[in-house]
Amino acid sequence: MRTVAPVIARRNDEASGALIGYLPVGFPTFDESIEAAVAIVENGVDVLELGLPYSDPVMDGTVIQAATQQALAGGFRLADGFEAVRRITARVDAPVLIMTYWNPVVQYGVDRFADDLAAAGGAGLITPDLIPDEAADWIAASERTGLDRVFLAAPTSSDARLRLAVESSRGFVYTVSTMGITGARSDVDGAARTLVARLAEAGSPASCVGLGISTAAQVAEVLEYADGAIVGSALVKALAEGGVAAVGELAAELARGARRE
Repeated sequence: MRTVAPVIARRNDEASGALIGYLPVGFPTFDESIEAAVAIVENGVDVLELGLPYSDPVMDGTVIQAATQQALAGGFRLADGFEAVRRITARVDAPVLIMTYWNPVVQYGVDRFADDLAAAGGAGLITPDLIPDEAADWIAASERTGLDRVFLAAPTSSDARLRLAVESSRGFVYTVSTMGITGARSDVDGAARTLVARLAEAGSPASCVGLGISTAAQVAEVLEYADGAIVGSALVKALAEGGVAAVGELAAELARGARRE
């Protein structure tokens, strides 16, 4: 198991910050999703975020929804997520976080999920629809197994909720750049800069900004004030349109935005 915090700290010491890349397991096929994940790490992604396809993706935009629905139609099962982590970590030296809605974890069993993820070499979970107030079981399981837990902070969060997110997270706090669903945008909402500052005041050791980042210039802009930049929809779109080669090329381009000039 390789956790996230040391990688983010190292990338902030030696470059502008960390690049985090999202791809769903099972898209376009299971084997291709493995190759795509390996390709983006080999081309500069520092932390891998693997999405588990889910039938009710309330936070996902149209690009990711289409990809996850194709994965489900292709026969994706929850156990495939652990196998994907196992196969990826055997080939690349990067932390692998699972992004999952909470219901599949509950259905699988929280302790069983934590044990199987740790055994596969996973770093932890990003849980977009789980708030710290309702996360006692997951906090206990992640403490026992040493897994990272990444909670979300939004521009509308109160100071008290930001403190709770900071206290409950391990690895980083997922800093939502704008209200809404995932998807590439021409501008990354300026509210993200304010939110990162508020999280720093609340004691966050690391804040990584996601939602809407799709270009190297936007990565560089975000890393002027945040510890990491998270790219999802743009990578999924590249994979859908051009396959593994295209998503690797985009990762290399995005990684240029994380370099310190």
